[in-house]
Amino acid sequence: MAIRFQYNKISLQSLNKQLKVRTLALPILKNKESALRIEVKRAKDIAEKFNVEMTSILNRYNDGVRLWSEFDSGLLQIKDVNVKYIKIAGIKIPEFENISFSIKPFNLFDTPYWYPEGIKILKDLVTVIIKRDLSFKKMELLDFARKKTTQKVNLYEKVQIPGYEDAIRRIKRFIEDEENLSKSSQKIIKTRQAELNASQVV
Repeated sequence: MAIRFQYNKISLQSLNKQLKVRTLALPILKNKESALRIEVKRAKDIAEKFNVEMTSILNRYNDGVRLWSEFDSGLLQIKDVNVKYIKIAGIKIPEFENISFSIKPFNLFDTPYWYPEGIKILKDLVTVIIKRDLSFKKMELLDFARKKTTQKVNLYEKVQIPGYEDAIRRIKRFIEDEENLSKSSQKIIKTRQAELNASQVV
């Protein structure tokens, strides 16, 4: 990325400001990147834990797979899933709060004895699936933010900061050269005037 500038003091001031902003922001961005990396890992670990839990519940479900054909699928319904949003390193992340179910009344004497246990298995399964999906969503959002932060860190560290430093160096060198030329030309003019005045006196 080429940095546009002019060889004057106003441009130099502007570049110094831009450089200062990026130099101060860089450690903050690096800390944010590091924090996001840790949060991504944590979210992934939690999602994997829910995967294991889900497999365990599915095994319980599969143990009685023949019985499930007797189960009334209209007995259990999801009433509400509450999700709150929290901020992690400035990113809004969904977090599972709770889930509520509605259970259609049924007669314990007219239905198979395992229905209450079946309802519990289904509740656990749905809850863990929602928690797992939210954990994967959280991981995706955090990882996306981490990638963007890494890009910004690289842009500042490898492109913009060195670019601004180089431009500032070039402007300073130009201004110094200009000042030296000006001083040299003033000396030449003074010397010539002195010589001219000396020749007029004679």
